[in-house]
Amino acid sequence: MSDEKTVAAPRSLAEALRGRDDASLAALLRSRPDLITPVPTDLTQLATRAGTRASVVRALERLDRFALQTAEALAVAGDPATYGELLGLTAGDARDPVVAAALPRALATLREQALVWGGDDRLRLVRTARELLAPSPQHPSPTGLGPTVREATSGMSPGRIQEIVTTAGLPSTHDPVSAVDALTALFTDRARMAELLAGAPADSLDVLGRLVWGPPYGQVAPDPAPRLRWLLDRGLLLPTAPGTVVLPREVALHLREGRAHRAPEPVPPAVEPAATHRPQVVDATAAGQAYTALATVEELLKDWDEGGPSVLRAGGLSVRDLKRTAVALDVSEPVAAFWVELAYAAGLLASDGEADERYAATPAYDEWLERPPAERWARLAEAWLTATRTPGLVGGRDAKDRALSALGPGLDRSAAPEVRHRVLTLLAGLPEGGAPSAGSVLARLRWERPLRGPQRTPDEEDPRGRLARWTLSEAELLGVTGRGALSAHGRALLGPRPSATAAAAPGAGAKARSRTSAALTGPEGAGDKLPVHKHHRPAEAPLPETGPRSQPQSQLQPDVQPAPLSPSEQAVASAAAARLLAPLLPEPLDHVLLQADLTAVAPGPLRRPLADTLGVLADVESKGGATVYRFTPGSVRRALDAGHTASDLHAFLAAHSRTPVPQPLAYLIDDVARRHGHLRVGAASAYVRCDDDALLNEILADKRSAGLRLRRLAPTVLATQADPATLLEGLRAMGYAPAAESAEGDVLIARADSHRTPPRTAPEPVPEGPPVPDATLLAAAIRAIRAGDLASTAPRKPAAAQSAAGELPRTGPAETLATMQAAVLTGEALWIGYVNAEGAASQRVIAPIRVEGGFVTAYDHTADEVRTYPLHRVTGVAELADDQG
Repeated sequence: MSDEKTVAAPRSLAEALRGRDDASLAALLRSRPDLITPVPTDLTQLATRAGTRASVVRALERLDRFALQTAEALAVAGDPATYGELLGLTAGDARDPVVAAALPRALATLREQALVWGGDDRLRLVRTARELLAPSPQHPSPTGLGPTVREATSGMSPGRIQEIVTTAGLPSTHDPVSAVDALTALFTDRARMAELLAGAPADSLDVLGRLVWGPPYGQVAPDPAPRLRWLLDRGLLLPTAPGTVVLPREVALHLREGRAHRAPEPVPPAVEPAATHRPQVVDATAAGQAYTALATVEELLKDWDEGGPSVLRAGGLSVRDLKRTAVALDVSEPVAAFWVELAYAAGLLASDGEADERYAATPAYDEWLERPPAERWARLAEAWLTATRTPGLVGGRDAKDRALSALGPGLDRSAAPEVRHRVLTLLAGLPEGGAPSAGSVLARLRWERPLRGPQRTPDEEDPRGRLARWTLSEAELLGVTGRGALSAHGRALLGPRPSATAAAAPGAGAKARSRTSAALTGPEGAGDKLPVHKHHRPAEAPLPETGPRSQPQSQLQPDVQPAPLSPSEQAVASAAAARLLAPLLPEPLDHVLLQADLTAVAPGPLRRPLADTLGVLADVESKGGATVYRFTPGSVRRALDAGHTASDLHAFLAAHSRTPVPQPLAYLIDDVARRHGHLRVGAASAYVRCDDDALLNEILADKRSAGLRLRRLAPTVLATQADPATLLEGLRAMGYAPAAESAEGDVLIARADSHRTPPRTAPEPVPEGPPVPDATLLAAAIRAIRAGDLASTAPRKPAAAQSAAGELPRTGPAETLATMQAAVLTGEALWIGYVNAEGAASQRVIAPIRVEGGFVTAYDHTADEVRTYPLHRVTGVAELADDQG
């Protein structure tokens, strides 16, 4: 034994927290951020908050499967339990070495999160957690265990208990308590139980076999069969209600060889590559898809440039408009919903807020277009990684059976960013080029968070699993992955911190780190270490060498899951990803290849001025590695309407074509230009004027003009009740090329007006509970909690100790003033009660420096600073014990 002074075992969770150092408290508050909102006044309040049902449920939901199994085992163990008892429940009588090696890590997790406290000889599960996890008829335990013998016999008559004890071969006792103890001792003695069951009928053993792994309850008839009667007479089955029996927990544990769970899962399932590709192929594939993503978003917003679809009354995009968008983008409707939601999450798309509300591009879209392609992609990828909106839900139904529409309400899932980050982290832990199967990723996520979104039916996938599947497909669409493997720029998105898997397995992911280290020049995340407080006590008594901490754990530790990056860190990571992607994207071209069939082939992406002008002059016929444009009379007329002349178009094509301008294309431009503007349309409601009256006669004689209801006003003028736009479209449909003119008779240039919304910000992600506090907040909170705890636990002199625990000291104004003035002279610290301007009462430990003008200036130990307090707000004052002055 060590010669060091033995530290008394904590008697409560508050005492256990009081024995922690600052680093341990910081780990608790980081893993359970709800405990710090608002900051507790002292450690007692922190312990109380840590034991509330809502906080415990949240903490249990964040446990991995084996840590949860460990907590479930403690819930069926004695209170308190020893480490050996817990080891037996998890590793069984055979002491499975893998489980035994993993148990210290699981127990340390439960201790860190304040779900378990006490030394290894007195382990206690927080009472709320025990209530949630312990078996009961209303809430069966995942262990499948039932009540103990003592619990099951609590309502049984003493005579019946004595009959069971006698039939089981035990001597009768004088009271039911000792009888239950004797029966419990029999069922927990492996040798005696084996001897008892050796004489059991085979049919009776079959009954036990059906109940052993749960559920432990069964139905019996009023006159039980002999195989059941044999078990009931010996207490191996105990009645709980008329017609219902239960297998006692001690009997089940004997039949299970001591294990609380049928299949302990101490080691997380491995995520292994199902296919391996060369990293260069992965990066090139991902870069190609990244370029396609940029082109798709541009095409979407260009299609909505003059005002997109209307906003539904309930918000969102109608099913019909989503179908139209999918056809325009040549993708499926779910993929179209993804692109629409991605543009919205990036702040490039919003509703215009007009009376006839429509969707349109935002001013940020024009700024986005001016950036280099790699930076544009990085903005999309960052928005996707951090967004809580989930496009995969589009087309489903909400809890009220309402349809979920793209851009509509109800698509936020607060767990989405965490799942996306975790899936990419698992991919980053594989060797470069490794593409895992979706099943292995889902199995790993289920192990890491078994309580998050449990399955409702055997065939229904849990919500986190659905998010993970969508993440894998969306990452491929966006170009974060290529051929299912994480690309180099995808790794950079996760930040400079290496994945835990790569850190645990030497060599795995080392190349990825070397490839990205040059680009990752941003600051590292905020450090987790905090200065040790001067009032800290030792955490716990030293453990013996044979205790759990001496077990080997190296290869059994699951990945340490890094939290998603802060906004500033994510911005640095996104910039690094853009630098890695930039060399892989194709350089924009400044030329096309004109062909004699009135088409132009763009062998790659075009520079923006060329692409914009060509998009007006020709129609896109096909897309892919090369884009094919087709020139038609309508497309040429569109360019002329936009203000270009025939000579402008000839010069443009000659300057940007690597092949001579084909004669048919030149003829087409000249022919349309010759007829363009020959007719003039104005407002009468609308009129047509032309110097050639024969042409007007031809229009009037054409049956297709009947719907326009034209009439002659003069030899060179026709008028109609239709509006100018309708008249223009009607004449163009008849094959003419009219031009619109103003009231002054000038030709109107019909450039497409870009409809923009007012400045809009991207939608804010919906957080999943309180945010994880940073190091600065943690340090300040821990200092405040320590100071408040010092004030609440500082020993008082006998006069002060007479007040009830938690009450503020009460003294009269004269006594308060005299005590303050005396403390100024002696330099002693005082305990005061103080009520602030809002009426909130608190206890403080102060060292008065000066008392004058109705105020006391003192060093406040609680706040760790000098403060001034009005004396009329001090409820009372008391001196501290001499050893705490």
